[in-house]
Amino acid sequence: MSSNKLTYFRFLLCVTGIVLAARPATGQSLSLDLEKPPLSYSKTQDENRITRLMAKLKSKEIKLEYVPEHGYLRSLLKELEISETSQTLVFSKTSMQVQHISRSNPRAIYFNDDTYVAWIRGSSLIEISTDDPKLGAAFYTIDMAPWRPKLERSNYDCLGCHATSMTQGVPGHTVRSVLPQFDGSVDAQQESFVTNHASPFEERWGGWYVTGKHGDIEHRGNSVLRGGTLETRGNGNRLNLGDDFNTFGYLSPYSDIVALLVLEHQTQTHNAMTRADFAVRKLIYDQSQGESTVKSTQERKAEIQLIANEVVQQLLFCDETPLTDEVKGSVLFTQQFVARGPQDSLGRSLRDFDLKSRLFKYPCSYLIYSSAFDSLNDELRREIASQIQSVLEGQNESPKFRHLTPEVRQVILEILRETKLGFVTATSS
Repeated sequence: MSSNKLTYFRFLLCVTGIVLAARPATGQSLSLDLEKPPLSYSKTQDENRITRLMAKLKSKEIKLEYVPEHGYLRSLLKELEISETSQTLVFSKTSMQVQHISRSNPRAIYFNDDTYVAWIRGSSLIEISTDDPKLGAAFYTIDMAPWRPKLERSNYDCLGCHATSMTQGVPGHTVRSVLPQFDGSVDAQQESFVTNHASPFEERWGGWYVTGKHGDIEHRGNSVLRGGTLETRGNGNRLNLGDDFNTFGYLSPYSDIVALLVLEHQTQTHNAMTRADFAVRKLIYDQSQGESTVKSTQERKAEIQLIANEVVQQLLFCDETPLTDEVKGSVLFTQQFVARGPQDSLGRSLRDFDLKSRLFKYPCSYLIYSSAFDSLNDELRREIASQIQSVLEGQNESPKFRHLTPEVRQVILEILRETKLGFVTATSS
């Protein structure tokens, strides 16, 4: 297929997914046309971590360094403040660059709290996505010519997969678990899952490499179909991937299990926040156009309360699947992740890992500190904060929050009181 035909094919894939039915907290279908007001995705000016990098490159304030082994990757990660230890590896052909991906040449993904970078050995293209206050997720590519990096925004090539039901119907991200063939190809008729912190472990990480210790916890990682059955025997507790493929050129020999756990939580929490923000923006816009069924201030408040509640449940790790064995991943990743803080005066942080019975010691997402959270619609953000405070103070006794003991709720309150000024009001006990 020629380059022009391939581009057009991708465009068609995206157009078929542009008009989406997202399902907000009310359980009613919300029609989202990304190219119409109030979203106008392609026409909206992007402003985020990547656009700031682009401005610095254009002004020659910084310069990315090219090396033959991995192009601009290492230099790019440094400028974006993304740790090399966050590396996870996916070998299923579930990317725009399927021709480069295989079990012997997996796609590497690196991330911090707001930005994701995907690199494939042998490809001249790096894919980047980042949180944007108006767009949800914004997408970019770097063409890695040795003489200069060509960094540009990429909409239609990405939205075909990154604005579907897999991303909660908004521009976003997903960790997808599939049943891969030996060469990494995926049979579309076979079951697949979008995984998060609530997913059963037996559904997770199909088509991904997984390194780290996890005892008797069973998952789909490191496995391929043999005779129509996923062969998972001996696929767990790998210390590195040197026996699976030649890791030359990769920044790490790992696809860290703890990084994967964090990535699953983070992607779907980002998506939940974007969906809630888009829903409120559309609600307000429809009211201004006389198209909304919400008539009174009380009705609007009730609608926003329902929309906010889904984000609250995500931020407070509702329905998290418990760990039945201790998980141990890369020491460097866990140390660097925790060190990013913030910490309270007792040294406690929402980034502190548990990894014995659950992911985090204090189940309240560190994404509360993110730019994605801070840029939410003001009314929505205040409602989320109010509901979280109600849970932590014990006023909301919903069974959804039974996993938070009184002691844990109190600690989370104390951490937030010191590290997220204005988030917890003076009524806190």
